Amino acid sequence: MKRHLFLAVFCVCCSVLIGGAPVNACTNLLITKGASADGSVIITYTCDGVFHPRLTYTPAADFEPGDSLDITDWYGNNKGKIAQVPHTYAVVRLMNEHQLVISETTFDGREELQNPEGVLHYWDLMILALKRARTAREAITVMTELVAEYGYRSTGETFSIGDTKEVWIMEMIGPGPGGQGAVWVARRIPNGMICSHANKARIGEFPLHDAKSCLYSDNVISLAIEKGYYDPGSGEPFRFCDVYCPATPKNQRYAATRVWSIFRRAAPSKKLSPDYHRAVEGAEPYPLWIKPDEKLSVADVFSLMRDHYEGTDFDMTKGMDAGPYGTPNRWRPITWTVDSIEYAWERPVSTQQTGLSFVSQSRSWLPDAVGGVLWYGVDDTYTTCYVPLYCGINDVPKSFTTGSLGKFSWESAWWVFNFAANYANLKYSYMLPDIQKVQRELEETSFALQPSVEKTAVELAKTNPELMTRYLTDYSVERGEHIVARWRELGEYLITTYNDGYVRDDSGKAQELSYPDEWLERVVKSRPEQFRLKEKPEDVPESKLLD
Repeated sequence: MKRHLFLAVFCVCCSVLIGGAPVNACTNLLITKGASADGSVIITYTCDGVFHPRLTYTPAADFEPGDSLDITDWYGNNKGKIAQVPHTYAVVRLMNEHQLVISETTFDGREELQNPEGVLHYWDLMILALKRARTAREAITVMTELVAEYGYRSTGETFSIGDTKEVWIMEMIGPGPGGQGAVWVARRIPNGMICSHANKARIGEFPLHDAKSCLYSDNVISLAIEKGYYDPGSGEPFRFCDVYCPATPKNQRYAATRVWSIFRRAAPSKKLSPDYHRAVEGAEPYPLWIKPDEKLSVADVFSLMRDHYEGTDFDMTKGMDAGPYGTPNRWRPITWTVDSIEYAWERPVSTQQTGLSFVSQSRSWLPDAVGGVLWYGVDDTYTTCYVPLYCGINDVPKSFTTGSLGKFSWESAWWVFNFAANYANLKYSYMLPDIQKVQRELEETSFALQPSVEKTAVELAKTNPELMTRYLTDYSVERGEHIVARWRELGEYLITTYNDGYVRDDSGKAQELSYPDEWLERVVKSRPEQFRLKEKPEDVPESKLLD
């Protein structure tokens, strides 16, 4: 019997194909149990690109000896087949029934190392690991053994892998056309620390003789020497990120700024300098992990994933480019040229082109079905609302499974959130507080409900596991649909309150609210004579005539 892996999790990755070309844009935050407020292991993911995500649930399954699995690309073309395993685990998006969660960001690195003959892309590895592994270490073993046997097809990739006890960061790149396996290194994040990555390789030096905290491929250094990327006689230490993804002013600006902003908000006492992400000569790269000033709650993590560099010199809500109402959104392309000089917009953690995001919780003191929660959102992290999906459910909210990019629908959760976010750009500084009010109300309610929901589920797990599954599923589905319905109401409120440039007050009366004075002053300075009203002689004060 054959099975196909055409990614029921369509767009699990953020190397989303747009017109045949990948757009690499994601942000991850990894939080160890000692760095979280309640002892959860927390992993985050923003999957950014032009696509309409569909939430999936894949049930556990059993297979016969000799079964195989066809590996296909985005278009259904068969790339090869791999051996199936006797049993696979249930998966909700990117968390499995054992609270194992995996996310990623693409760093490309040395594109000449991509192997078109490899069978497995990174998104194949993520899904296969979730279906076959119980822990983060097992996931690393599954992924690396698969590429060793079947070959790795993608460019450079950074994976975040977490279970109830450990958090690992793994970086992988190909061996070049016709090469065997992949080049990779994985490091366990020390307990009490947090880590972040965003489209730039992050692992520098690593211990060669500490299998408890560091794993790597046999060829990780030898291939670099063979390709001329590293000279062991130079006296310089071997740093994976420098060798396989050399720093450039462009990728430092694009990627390191996001890591810097997450770190500077989680640990303001460290006063991390912006020099590295601005490519100042001699500036030190940011550490792979840091200790946050305070332990982080899930709500804190939501906040960290909502960021446009507010309050810094790079604040995207400020300046002429933010328009009169301070929108942080910048339309693509991110770079442009004027008089042969290249410029770039800032690339924030929050972006209008996020398709999906999540914040996961894995908790060792609870049964797996209850302990694993995937807080799931669609569209821009800044204006989304996270829905709690327990890893023990066997269905997902329908509104998150339907719709397409080519047709608007109020039945699609993605379109509901996308509509409110896009409409807000018309008068962002006015509408954002309305959006955040509903966002805060719904997420705080979900947090308030969580203890009682889990207490009931734990009790049911002792006596009636099937009823527990039904209970958690009903709660997750109903909560998700309630949030979407409330967001639909919010969208309708925005379009009636902020219509044709007016802002309606509580009585429904349209108010004329002018542009901000600072912006009007800039307009006048740019073209003073065009907007100046000509005065008639009789309208000019006598004192002015005497002048």
